Amino acid sequence: MDFDKLFRDFAQLKVAVIGDTMLDTYWWGQVDRISPEAPVPVVAVTKKEQRIGGAGNVALNVASLGATVHMISVLGRDEDGEQLKALLQQNNINTQYLVNSEQRITTNKIRIISRNQHMMRLDAELTDDMLATDEERLLQAFENYIDAEEPHIVILEDYNKGVLTENIIRQVIALCNKHNIITAVDPKRKNFFAYGAVDIFKPNLKEVKEGLNMLPEKINIETLQDMHQLLKEKLQHKISLITLSEKGVFFQQENNAAIIPTHVRSIADVSGAGDTVIAIASLVFAATADARLMAEIANIAGGLVCEEVGTVAIDKTRLLEECKKLLS
Repeated sequence: MDFDKLFRDFAQLKVAVIGDTMLDTYWWGQVDRISPEAPVPVVAVTKKEQRIGGAGNVALNVASLGATVHMISVLGRDEDGEQLKALLQQNNINTQYLVNSEQRITTNKIRIISRNQHMMRLDAELTDDMLATDEERLLQAFENYIDAEEPHIVILEDYNKGVLTENIIRQVIALCNKHNIITAVDPKRKNFFAYGAVDIFKPNLKEVKEGLNMLPEKINIETLQDMHQLLKEKLQHKISLITLSEKGVFFQQENNAAIIPTHVRSIADVSGAGDTVIAIASLVFAATADARLMAEIANIAGGLVCEEVGTVAIDKTRLLEECKKLLS
């Protein structure tokens, strides 16, 4: 594999990410005492930072590898929404097809951190399904995007925040199949089996066990192949890509299946690792149609971002170096 050429080819790809995008806000500080008002630590805030989170982090990872990416989602008509839109634009993520809603707020997850330890998280969000009027506006935006851009792959990133309703999911997949666009999904439990006929289905192991109501004694290649077969009976998808935490990833496409073991890392924070895995897997598969290579590179990328605190995008240069070192 010529990894230099592969990474250059990413620049030719057009990608859409549709799903629950959000702000990740970080308050960093020091804890030196307990509050006299209640038995809680007092955090003396020294720095505040806002990052792109949720489905936006998937788009950020796609952009970091040089592909053209559009974020398609619904934001509130609020200050957090304006801030998030500005951050997306600053990171080369096209926001032309974002929809603003009067009925919703922009999700903002505020993390309070001291000495690299999470002290608390505050979530400002609505998780009910969108109203029908917002669904119609989002679908229209997506149809306009397909007509104008003719993308290679669409990633559906579900965080159970109400943007990917069952109606949206089915219609987006139907449109993609009609236009021969590859689809990749990072699902959540609520609509786990709504993603029928997708190309790449990427849950984590916990989500699969809950979705299939399975409690296997051992996780080995045979068990995972059984899981793939049960998923395929319900979804009729093409490829399963199941993340296994510290054990790596499993993939299966028809009879081609394997567990790709993780590479030893110094883990600082697993936040956003799944976002990185689906983003890199989608790009590699769109460029090569090679499911094993997709799993190998996505596995490396997921491990690399776990070395950083908070949600961060993959570093293209470092990922390229690691691929050459570990896969050549």
